[in-house]
Amino acid sequence: MATPLLAVDGIIAGYGAAEQILKGASITVAAGEIVSIIGPNGAGKSTLLKTITGLVAAREGRIALNGKDVTAEGALGRAKCGIGFVPQERNVFGAMTVAENLDISGFQEPGKVRERSEALYERYPMLASKRKALARTLSGGQRQILAMAMGLMNAPALLLLDEPTAGLSPKAADELFEAIVTLNQGGLPILMVEQHALEALEISARGYVLVSGRNSREGAGTALAADPDIRRLFLGG
Repeated sequence: MATPLLAVDGIIAGYGAAEQILKGASITVAAGEIVSIIGPNGAGKSTLLKTITGLVAAREGRIALNGKDVTAEGALGRAKCGIGFVPQERNVFGAMTVAENLDISGFQEPGKVRERSEALYERYPMLASKRKALARTLSGGQRQILAMAMGLMNAPALLLLDEPTAGLSPKAADELFEAIVTLNQGGLPILMVEQHALEALEISARGYVLVSGRNSREGAGTALAADPDIRRLFLGG
C-alpha cells in the first residue's frame, strides 16, 4: 500500500494539563483525496485539526506527512512541511484589505507573493474586484473565499479546513463546496471538518466519524452519507 500523504496515528491531546479531548484518534489522507471528519459537538474534530497543524501539542501518537514524522515540529515547522490550515474563526484580518491579507499570508516565500496572489485573483475574480476593500466589508461567503485563498498562498501540499461553511447561507455554502471540489480537482488534497455533514461526505472520497475523541466509523464518503445509522445519529435524517 502506498504511503499516505498524511498519517495520524493514536493521537492523545487536550488543552489543559488534565483535559483529554482526543483519546487515540487516527486518520489518513491519500494524495488527491477529500476526507471529511464528522461527529457530534464536542467530539474533538476541531481539536484534531489543530493538533495536526501543531497549534495543540500531541501528548501521545504520531503525525507524519509524506512519510516524514512531523510530531515534534511546531506550527511553523509543519506549515513549512506543507500543511495549510484555514481556521473556523478569526481567519481574516478585518482591518486590512483583501490584497494585504493575501500578501501577509505568503510569508514563507516572499518572492512568490505577487505571482501567487495574481493567480488567486484570476481563480477568484471576486477577490480581484475587491482587492482594495477591507476584509471586514466582505460578505460571509466572500470572507471564506478570502480565508481559503490565504491558506493557498504558501502552496500547501495539504489543506485543512475547519467548518468552512459555518454561518453561511445555503447558497453561499453550496458555492464554497463547489470551490473546494474545484481546488481538489486541481490536485490539492483536503481534510475537512464540516457541520453540513451530508454535503461534506457526498464530495469526499472518504470520511471518519469521531465520537468522544475516538474513531467510531470510517468509510467511503457516499457510503457513510447513505448509512441509515449515520444519518440518524449525525445527519438528522
